[in-house]
Amino acid sequence: MNEGTKRVRLFIGITFALSWLIAILFFAFGAKWYTPGAMIVGTAFMFMPMVSVIMVHKIIYKEPLKKPLGISFKLNRWFLVAWLLPPTIAFATFGISLLFPGVEYSPEMAGMFERFRGILPPEKLQQMEKMAKFPLHPIWIGLIQGLIAGITINAVAGFGEELGWRGFLQREFGYRGFWISSALIGLIWGIWHAPLILQGHNYPEHPVAGIFMMIVWCMLLGPIFSYIRIKSKSVIAVAIIHGSLNATYGLSIMLIKGGNDLIIGITGGAGFVVLSIVNLCIFLFDPSIREKSVNALMESAK
Repeated sequence: MNEGTKRVRLFIGITFALSWLIAILFFAFGAKWYTPGAMIVGTAFMFMPMVSVIMVHKIIYKEPLKKPLGISFKLNRWFLVAWLLPPTIAFATFGISLLFPGVEYSPEMAGMFERFRGILPPEKLQQMEKMAKFPLHPIWIGLIQGLIAGITINAVAGFGEELGWRGFLQREFGYRGFWISSALIGLIWGIWHAPLILQGHNYPEHPVAGIFMMIVWCMLLGPIFSYIRIKSKSVIAVAIIHGSLNATYGLSIMLIKGGNDLIIGITGGAGFVVLSIVNLCIFLFDPSIREKSVNALMESAK
């Protein structure tokens, strides 16, 4: 076993052990998802890849973090792409969702209220219903709030993950081609979510099938995040696209009635279609992605 493989296995082992332990302890004490405590646990869960990177890369191997892992705040146009692409994907997913049988446009957000009726506390649901009566439609309020959160607090949480996935792992898999590297990271990333998915995260109606859906979703999302990492030359930009995605994904289902969590939304079949189109655009319009290793792409981007 070479040194790179050891580092990767050590990182994956520590990341999964810490993250899954947090989730197992939370649920073992009878706690439920979609509660205030779940937000704390979910945030802590997201920071475990970063903790693992610090342990492996900095403490065990005593290597610097900033330059090797792409921690750079030097702005370029790809930061803007990272910020605005997720809401664009969300609105495109909304449109694709309407093409599925039994799915309807619901400007009064009846479908969203119905989906959350058995999940959220009554007082939280009442707050959402009051928002529907605002002069400015909640879809635009959600967009503004999502864009602000996506580049601030959500980006910080996204960095907790991305220092591991697109910082450490993308560097360790850099000798591989872009698509294989992205698929491997996406596979690991998707499996990592399993304890939360089983408790209803993203797929409350289908928690078991949701594990496989999440793996596919992460493998489709992986190349997009990896591409942003390469083009922006910064893992900070990837934290922004991650944060923006988490903050605006709800826009894709806000005006939808019908369907289920396997079909509608960014993490459903409609989202898979949109993400596949984005991946196809990367494949068709950037030939260098098909021809070079990740390391070569990272080097040529400098």
